[in-house]
Amino acid sequence: MGVAYKDYYKTLGVERTASKDAIAKAYKKLARKYHPDLNPGDKGAEDKFKDINEAYEVLKDDEKRRMYDQLGSDWKEGQQFSGGPGFENFNFNFSGGQGGFGGVNSDFFEMLFGNMGRSGFKRRHQPGDDIFGTFSGSRSRKGNDVRADIDISLEEARNGGVKHVSLNDGGKMSDLQFNIPPGIGDGQKIRLAGKGNPGSPAGDLLLTVHYAKHRIFQVEDRNVVCEVVLWPWEAVFGTKKRVPTLEGEVEMSIPPGSSSGRRLRLRGYGIGPAAQRGDEYVSIVIRVPKPEDLSEEQRKHWMALSGRG
Repeated sequence: MGVAYKDYYKTLGVERTASKDAIAKAYKKLARKYHPDLNPGDKGAEDKFKDINEAYEVLKDDEKRRMYDQLGSDWKEGQQFSGGPGFENFNFNFSGGQGGFGGVNSDFFEMLFGNMGRSGFKRRHQPGDDIFGTFSGSRSRKGNDVRADIDISLEEARNGGVKHVSLNDGGKMSDLQFNIPPGIGDGQKIRLAGKGNPGSPAGDLLLTVHYAKHRIFQVEDRNVVCEVVLWPWEAVFGTKKRVPTLEGEVEMSIPPGSSSGRRLRLRGYGIGPAAQRGDEYVSIVIRVPKPEDLSEEQRKHWMALSGRG
């Protein structure tokens, strides 16, 4: 019985001529949208997340993409697949179905690339992993490295600290603890020695760090941006405000005559290494009271300011 063909380009929403950068951009956007941690209990999102990871693992690799593009139709008649060193005596015959080479991917490449972690990062196999190790004999060999993505908060990115996560690898749960260096950047990697695929010695686990969306701050390079709300009279005459930072609230002086949209800087309150740390920018937003919220005396004052009093 054939396996349903999967169009990896359609899965990622890109053209067949898309560049590697375009494929990576589309993958990152979809991965964040359908990540199980952002869609708890949503089986559909989880399945979609697996599909886009499966598609990306093939299309990001030049050789796998070439095979997928060039051999797809040939798989309708059945093709022989043979492994690398240690797998010379084994052949797989894939035939039937609608999609040739793509038709075997939902089963074959799931074995190839593994499944995702459920608590902060996903584990995935990489090109060169010994997926056929069980057939390769008993010789000792180093385990392959495994790569994964992990989201951290901006507070963790600024201050560092100990991180605890649970990895679901094929139904087997394992707890990991590691240190996040202070000032780590978005896209930087953390290497956990010996936490990759088994072997002698075991491979490493390489974690790619991503900044999680923050409820208060936006990130601009190494700077962070937030808003502070002022009443009109506070903007006119100036005031002092408690504003949030990644290390807690601080008191900030608002100069007189501050217009909406003006940015005030708190030097050194951004993210990045201590010697190159960014700043925090506080953006002014002026709040206008509703007429129904004004007392009679306040209404008179506002009417006088408007020239109608």
